[in-house]
Amino acid sequence: MRLKTREDLERAERERLSEDATFADASAGRRVREEPDRLRTCFQCDRDRILHSKSFRRLAHKTQVFLAPEGDHYRTRLIHTLEVAQVARSIARPLGLNEDLTEAVALGHDLGHTPFGHVGERALSHAIARYRGLDPDDPASKRLFRHNEQGARIVELLERDGRGLNLTREVVDGIRCHTGSLSGTPPHGFGDPPPTTSAYVCHDIDDAERAGLLSERDLPAGPRAVLGASSSERIETMVHDVVTRSAQRGDVGMSEPVWSAMMAMRSFLFDNLYSHGDAKWEEPKAYAMLEELFDHFVSHVDEVPSEYRLHDDAPDVQVADFVSGMTDRYAVRLYEDLKIPKSWRAR
Repeated sequence: MRLKTREDLERAERERLSEDATFADASAGRRVREEPDRLRTCFQCDRDRILHSKSFRRLAHKTQVFLAPEGDHYRTRLIHTLEVAQVARSIARPLGLNEDLTEAVALGHDLGHTPFGHVGERALSHAIARYRGLDPDDPASKRLFRHNEQGARIVELLERDGRGLNLTREVVDGIRCHTGSLSGTPPHGFGDPPPTTSAYVCHDIDDAERAGLLSERDLPAGPRAVLGASSSERIETMVHDVVTRSAQRGDVGMSEPVWSAMMAMRSFLFDNLYSHGDAKWEEPKAYAMLEELFDHFVSHVDEVPSEYRLHDDAPDVQVADFVSGMTDRYAVRLYEDLKIPKSWRAR
């Protein structure tokens, strides 16, 4: 059995990967320089740091679509993240792209997500706007808190007691830009669309079917004819399409027919699952609860854990860091402690 060093792995990348790939030995580096690992490439180190971070573990108790569902098989934000990572690797491998970099970005892409899914983003944006004296209904105010930018903040500043994870610039850039709202610079290939959108479009349908909110026959016929008649068929169609089209064109993306079908299915889900319906009954409560938590802690910053007060940030930033990092169940328990009267017993 022969030991393979980091240098061996970097040479293997040069021999095996496409010339369009990002190579570990050509990384733009880390914000704070450190000695390279003896056995792992820089992107392998980044993947491991994300996997072992507190923010990653908290994803196990954060909402994907359904708030606190009763049942063992609904997806959490962590399961979604693992599925995105698998889809991303399935695309990167046949294209000869860097799987380690791809996996690190995929595993870190949702680290900045709030409790209760995207409703938490909206609640924090609204609360921050009120605190700053801005119009909460202004379009710019609705983007004051964005999970992709918070994810970059977590790995750069908040993890490891304020030191951050010191990830490579490529991975941080991928986390910050994965929504497609910002322009990424590294050629790892994935802005938002293929892995993240493919995963949640397919798997959210799966969860909705399990909950009895949708069935296959409810899905729009046109997109279903293009993508397939089951979640596994749809994932396979989209992955194969991305790989085939990308190999032909030289950049990562979907063909127009498959892209249009995926976005039509996504629009259907927004209209029938994400924006209203049985899955959303509890969202107003979660929204109000997170706003009240923000309002309490921004008025009592001394109650914010010290790990969120290590940097010279404004109170609303420190409180947003704290509240956004909460799991669903911790937010509920903390709200009950602060707002709900407790029974008492005479001693």
